[in-house]
This record gives sequence, C-alpha cells and structure tokens, in this order.
Amino acid sequence: MRILIDIGHPAHVHFFKYLIRNLEKDGHFVKITARDKEVTHALLNAYGFEYVNRGELKKSMLKKAFGLLSIDYTLYKIAKDFRPDLLLGVHNPYIAHAGTLLRKPSIIFTDTENVGIASYLTFPFADVIWTPSCFMEKINPKKQVKFDGFKELAYLHPHFFLPDYSVVERLGISPGEKFIIVRFISWAASHDTSLYGIQRGKEIELIKSLEHYGRVFITSERPLNDDLEKYRVNIPPEDMHSLLFYADLYIGEGGTMAAEAAVLGIPSIHVEANSNGIATGSLSGNFREFRDRYGLLYFYADPDEAFLKAVELLKDSQTKEEWKKKRENLLKDKVDVTAWMTDFVENFPESIQNYRRNHV
Repeated sequence: MRILIDIGHPAHVHFFKYLIRNLEKDGHFVKITARDKEVTHALLNAYGFEYVNRGELKKSMLKKAFGLLSIDYTLYKIAKDFRPDLLLGVHNPYIAHAGTLLRKPSIIFTDTENVGIASYLTFPFADVIWTPSCFMEKINPKKQVKFDGFKELAYLHPHFFLPDYSVVERLGISPGEKFIIVRFISWAASHDTSLYGIQRGKEIELIKSLEHYGRVFITSERPLNDDLEKYRVNIPPEDMHSLLFYADLYIGEGGTMAAEAAVLGIPSIHVEANSNGIATGSLSGNFREFRDRYGLLYFYADPDEAFLKAVELLKDSQTKEEWKKKRENLLKDKVDVTAWMTDFVENFPESIQNYRRNHV
C-alpha cells in the first residue's frame, strides 16, 4: 500500500512516527509532507524521516485563506506524482482535499471540538474521521470511528516511550530537586482565534510564585522578554518528553503539552479561556476525561485560580506518587493507539466495515 501522510504541527510528528515505522517495516510505502512550523522539521530530521517541505506557517487569517489554495495545489501535485492508496492527516483540510481530487480515501484524526472553519473545510471531504471515544462534538456518524484512547498514547505509551534521565542531568538538576515546566503559545493557529491564556505581564508573577517550590523552565512559541528569556529551556525538541516525564508540575497554555503531561502521570494545569470567559477544557472531551475520570489534569479560565492549584500540588509531598497511580489506572483502560492505528490502516477498507458491524 502507498500512504501519504501530511504533518502540520510538531505534535503530529510524534503522533505518526511509530505508525510510519510499523507501516514501513511491514512493506508499505510512506511519503511524508510537512509544514515548516516551529520544530516540525527538526523533529523529522532527528528521527531520520525523509519528507517534502510543503511550505511555512501563514500567520494572518488573510494569508491563511490565500494559503489554503496554494497548499491544496502543492499537496495535490505531490500526491498525484506519488499515487497514494490512502492519505492521512490530523484535522487537515489539505489532505482531505487532495484525496477528494484524486478520488482516493483519506483518514483524518481529530480530538479538538468546535474549531469552526477548520472542520467545515475538512470533514465533508474526509472519508474516515478518527476520534477518541470521549470526543464531544457531533459529527457525521457514517464517517466517525472512535477508539478508546488519547492521541498522546500513540507516542507516550510505555510500549514505545522510555524517558532519558540524562536530559535532566544535562540541565544541572540535582537528584530530588523539584522543577516545573511552563508553556506559552503564540495564539497564531486558526483554532486559537478568540482564545486567551495567561495575561501578558502576569508571566513573571507566575514564575516568581513557582520558584519558591522548584526550578522553572519555560518552553514558548512566542518571543519572551529579558526577564523571562533566562528561564527558556534549551534542549533538542526530541528530548522534551523526557524532561516532562521527570517534572513535578506542568502549567501553561499549550493544550497538547498539558495532555502529554497527563498521560505521563505529571500533575498538569491548563490555562485557557474562550471569549465568554469559559475554560476551554470544559468544552473538550479528552480534558474532561483526564480531569473527571482520572484526576490527572486541571483546567482554568482564571490564571490566578491556576496558580493557587499549582502551589497546592507542589506543597503536597504525596502528589507525585498519587499521579503515578492515576496514570496506571489510565493505562489499564486505554488501547495501544499505535497498534490500533496500524491494524486499521493495514486492513483498510475492511477495517471500516468491521468497525461498522461491531458498532451498530
């Protein structure tokens, strides 16, 4: 089988990397196209994947609109030359459009509800839409295929992920020394329109509060001022999950990293609100399940409430052990997502027929 996978975000590299390796090991031909966003290309290089650069991130909404047609055309040309049997992407309109134009099936994964125009541009053209079983948005049931897992388990399940403690040692963190990871995002993505997180100017207040309980490391999509820049963590992007695994707390605006911390059993706090002042986690099936079923993650619209919860968790000497047990409960419940995806892709289209027979 010939499979085209388009990658638009660093997290998608992680999501697909073990699936790609499984497919290639089993004799399938995989072609990767990738947008030049943040560390996406650096990760692909680090993992030894060959790929085609299909352009950089467009930052304004007007440029995104014009860029859609340009990227559609670029991806269509690549796909036409490659002649795929199946196309895959994450909430990816370009891959769905290319599949439609070539009359080839596309599979789209999403775990983000209610993102408006991105879904309108994607879902009608996709043949199959993979979602976690906790996904809350109502979408076409003839296309939706649910699995009992989270996308982060495709690469952070213990079947695949082995943390590297040398990452911690290289940063000069002493054994037993607490440290906290803070994440700021750029708010440039189309689905981040009308959302906000930690107010500008409040960042240093947060950092100073957290420093009473451990060292603070910042990972940020956006530029930082001099007061904050000195906290920026400087490690290869492929080492970030190892650092996260050994952290005592994650707090920040990045939803992907909040979920990654949760599946690694690290206390996780997400700070993000919509224009109505509602915490976006309450509108997200995976975040609600992380919080309500497993107690691994908290989400807040108000940064001050988030700061108070962070201090509460850091003060409690039992927090880390409790979160390890919570993670074990999650792993008992959930599937090996990469194994599930590999089976689905390799047996397509019979896999979709089998799913329908078992979920009537």
